Amino acid sequence: MEEQVGIAWHKLINRLAARNHPEAAVELSDITRDVALLFRALGGEAGLAVQAGAATRHGAKRSLLERLAGRASKADLAWVDREALRLPALIDVYPTTALNLDLYFWLVALCAVDPQPDQVWLIRNQAAVLAITHTYPGLAARYHRLVEAEIARRPDPRQLPPDEAQQEQAIRNALLQPGSIISLPPARYPPHPVLLWLRPDQTTAVSGRAHPSPEQSSQTASTLQSDQKRRLAQHEELPARQGGLLLFRPESIFSWTEYAKVEHETQDNEDQNLAHAADDLDVISIARDQKSIARKLRMSLDLSAAERNTHSLSGDSVQPEWDYRTHTLNPDQCRIHHIPMTDAPPCALPEYLKRDKQHMQRQFSALQPVRLRFKGQTEGKDIDIEPYIRHVAHRSGTESRFYIDQRKRERDLSCLLLADLSLSTEAWVSEGKRIIDVIRDSLFLFSEALSVSRDRFALYGFSSKQRTDIRFQTLKAFDEDYDDVVRGRIQQVNPAYYTRMGAAIRQASDILGQQKSRERLLLLLTDGKPNDADHYEGRYGIEDTRKALISARQQGLRPFCVTVDQDAQEYLPHIFGKDSFIIIRKPSELPTRLPLLYAQLTH
Repeated sequence: MEEQVGIAWHKLINRLAARNHPEAAVELSDITRDVALLFRALGGEAGLAVQAGAATRHGAKRSLLERLAGRASKADLAWVDREALRLPALIDVYPTTALNLDLYFWLVALCAVDPQPDQVWLIRNQAAVLAITHTYPGLAARYHRLVEAEIARRPDPRQLPPDEAQQEQAIRNALLQPGSIISLPPARYPPHPVLLWLRPDQTTAVSGRAHPSPEQSSQTASTLQSDQKRRLAQHEELPARQGGLLLFRPESIFSWTEYAKVEHETQDNEDQNLAHAADDLDVISIARDQKSIARKLRMSLDLSAAERNTHSLSGDSVQPEWDYRTHTLNPDQCRIHHIPMTDAPPCALPEYLKRDKQHMQRQFSALQPVRLRFKGQTEGKDIDIEPYIRHVAHRSGTESRFYIDQRKRERDLSCLLLADLSLSTEAWVSEGKRIIDVIRDSLFLFSEALSVSRDRFALYGFSSKQRTDIRFQTLKAFDEDYDDVVRGRIQQVNPAYYTRMGAAIRQASDILGQQKSRERLLLLLTDGKPNDADHYEGRYGIEDTRKALISARQQGLRPFCVTVDQDAQEYLPHIFGKDSFIIIRKPSELPTRLPLLYAQLTH
């Protein structure tokens, strides 16, 4: 009975304390494309992704009902950092869907314009409002509607203490007349968050960066929860747990209890939504631990990059790397380790691929070099009898188009296929297949098809462990024949480490650039975005990869990406361009679709 009353009380008090409107909610995931388009149209940086940001603690005084319900003083606000445009994952603060949607677009405009980003929060937001309403008059009406709704939901100054009332009135004046307030009156509590403004600046106290080891990354949890919010985090060392000394005598405990065996359900982790638990933390401290867990939560953490080592590397093969923050191409930053895979035992094509092989070879046989006969030529080795007789009989001037010329039609192209062999390809895509298995089958069928068309091709794989160890595996070079030796190398590929894509593309471009073919295709096969165990993730890796592709095009190469990452639409258009990539929605179809895609690209 007590439990039922407690549950009923919890539901009641939360319903009374709630100030949102779930029936009018708008989710960021439903409008991400529109938001990104508006952000870039208003002048926002093209390289920034659109992601959900975590709630921000504001410290304003809570109402009695909010304190009884245990609601934290947090609000979903918008901001921009060097990696992404951060917006609330869901907006339901206003009573209509139209107003909540307007708030999304208004926040995007604020983030895109923001003329005084170095000013204090109050002046910065007022300046941004003035700039937007002056430059884009069409947004002024939307802003006035939002101000009316925002003031209606804010606390009434008449019900606040004098100091808080003055502060609240100043906020209202700043909303109604942007630019009229230069400072806020002091008060005991900070003001209630202004949902129409950007988030106040917050510092991130981070001592380092933690990344799971490849062995840890390969472990799969019983349940994996995914969350798109960006949360503030810091790295901490795992505390030492040593046995302590009891400071009291156990016999001094005078109470006792009797053990009774009771049947009841237990779980390793009763918290079914780890994301809600993470929302309660202002800063998430992370540490490396070798123990397995019952449940995982995948989220994006705002960890500042560790101090970058920019000293040059030496070795047989090194590549530069682009730093978008300084707009410099740092030379000799990445060391390439060439792995020839000569110890792989030869093997035949797997039996289960032989039917697909026959089908592919029948289709690609049409691309084989053929010898064509062209009649009516002015010169050639053979004479076409009938035109020659007519020429002699009628003495038709000096016309001499009675020769036959035979020409061999060949496809003058070279293709280098670069496969992502990072540890993420160990993920399962079906009951019996991993991504690495799908990639391996794709390499097999791709090679079988091109061996029939006689196109020049090479196969390479790559993975990385920071900039000092980019592993570049040679599966088939351009001057090698496709045989059981190459099949053995393909059979031996295994996932490892991370995806430093820019350095691998530059190395592949150097190899492909040495080919003399008229058309040179650089085909990238991957399952995710660029990342590594250092600062090479997020926008840094994306911009470096994009710069490597720009350099490849300048060499006359044609890059194209084939990916099975279902979220690739968020970043691949910026990296490759809208017409230079394809997303395979069903990874299991990749082996049969890759050769056909190649045929379309080289038709």
